[in-house]
Amino acid sequence: MKTTLHVKGMSCGHCVSSVKGALEQLNGITSVEVNLDDGKVDVTYNDSQVTVEEMSNTIEDQGYNVV
Repeated sequence: MKTTLHVKGMSCGHCVSSVKGALEQLNGITSVEVNLDDGKVDVTYNDSQVTVEEMSNTIEDQGYNVV
């Protein structure tokens, strides 16, 4: 499965690393691409192992807002 999450609050390379690193820790995530300029995070994942809600919560735990 693929999804695009819209994330507010990312402003630099550290933000990108935080979001990407946190998502890659979740079981079932196979790929994470962060577009800082557009505020988008494209995630490829196995929907039997992880949900979009879990991904959103993980990003929000890093201090960013998923809209």
